[in-house]
Amino acid sequence: MSETYDQLCEHFREIAVLGSIGALLDWDARCMLPSGGAGYRSDQQAYLSNLLHQKRTDPRVGDWLADVVDSDLTADPRSDSATVIREAKRIYDKQVKLPADLVEALTRAENDGQHAWVEARKNDDFATFLPFLETTFKLKREQADAIGFDDCRYDALLDDFEPDEKTSRVRETLEALRKDLVPLLDAIQGSSEVPDASLLTRKYPVDSQTQFGTRAATAIGFEFDRGRLDVTHHPFCTEAGPDDCRITTRYDENFFNMAFFGILHEAGHGIYDQGLRKDYYGLGPGSYLSLGIHESQSRMWENQVGRGRPFWEHWYGAAQQTFSEALGEVAFDDFYFAINRVEPSLIRVEADELTYNLHIIIRFELEQEMLDGEIKAADLPDAWNAKYQQYLGITPPNNADGVMQDVHWSAGLVGYFPTYSLGNLYAAQFFAKADDELGGLAEMFRRGEYLPLKDWVGEKIHRVGRSCSAAELVQEVTGEPLNHQYLVDQLRAKLGPLYKI
Repeated sequence: MSETYDQLCEHFREIAVLGSIGALLDWDARCMLPSGGAGYRSDQQAYLSNLLHQKRTDPRVGDWLADVVDSDLTADPRSDSATVIREAKRIYDKQVKLPADLVEALTRAENDGQHAWVEARKNDDFATFLPFLETTFKLKREQADAIGFDDCRYDALLDDFEPDEKTSRVRETLEALRKDLVPLLDAIQGSSEVPDASLLTRKYPVDSQTQFGTRAATAIGFEFDRGRLDVTHHPFCTEAGPDDCRITTRYDENFFNMAFFGILHEAGHGIYDQGLRKDYYGLGPGSYLSLGIHESQSRMWENQVGRGRPFWEHWYGAAQQTFSEALGEVAFDDFYFAINRVEPSLIRVEADELTYNLHIIIRFELEQEMLDGEIKAADLPDAWNAKYQQYLGITPPNNADGVMQDVHWSAGLVGYFPTYSLGNLYAAQFFAKADDELGGLAEMFRRGEYLPLKDWVGEKIHRVGRSCSAAELVQEVTGEPLNHQYLVDQLRAKLGPLYKI
């Protein structure tokens, strides 16, 4: 029995090596690859995805699993061995349902779609991007149908990112959140208090932004001897091995928030990846639990920490020294109000904490309708603009800042978007519990001390791997099920005094 288990582990460690090579190819494609190399890169990634699919569906995996799935190794469902076996079975059961030609077609579509998206967005040319979008959603329908589902097609794809979650539960959660956020947004928009956001659009030299952002990322615990920071069109974090974590950002010399909070966000993802158990890399105990849980870690460092008053009471002096021309004469309270401004805006990744979730709800609703064929790809810009007017009261002036602003659909990431809002909710609830157990985080942050929080989430969340579901983790860590009220209460506590509401 032990020999069979060891063979299973070794096989999935080999899969992890191949997956890390794929991650490196993808990182290079999004950060370094010359445009002329896109075609052959698609061949490389398609070949690798085919090889990975062969490994994941190797008949020996089924035989090994049959030997161990009901053995003593799974007697304790939270044990490392049970977690390895359960996760291997989840992957195998899903992959054997996918034809190899569909897997290869999806990889080619994702690679070609991302490169097409970069150029199409740059030129505000939806017509050029449309065929790639149509192909992606056609293949994602085929993927969902091949995997199978009980309630709706979206469930099959959501499970790739948020295992064991259901569309109906996510819809209920996000609707409850929306109902509590809209009155708060209305109150803020009715306030006479208005921050001076122009101070964030002064000149912030890119070199200085890189230096300052790197200092902050290091302070909160991102290990640059096991990671690096690069520039891309759409920020992301990926790992190419247990000690090779790549985070990215994008810069605007005339907008402070974009790169700085982007770096904190991606560093949060990186801290999670760097906190996973290296001895189980590629196996369940050494894998992140879900993308919603992963997002909770990035959002926590970006928002609960990085947009909090205690954080800036420590860092603002350094910011004034680094950006003396832009911030040298700016009062602390004015800067703090500006970085926490609430205003409906076009771009999701630059949205404030409150309205961000409305951006997600829009995408969540649209991709379900696209997947079910209720909206044709050609009609997506009009549908997008209508929902932005309905939920945020604004209409994008073009498709580049509208329907083409996100890389996700071009990359085949259908079912991904709701994990962002789930991450916001998880982050708020985890942070409240950490604050209670650690005895007050505000004073630590004022002193520039972040490692107690990093260690807390490392023990409670990172090292847990996939030994339980996201819902079980939230219950175990916080003592109650996921509750959107934590996020609403934190937003009210921060924004109420600023807007005097």
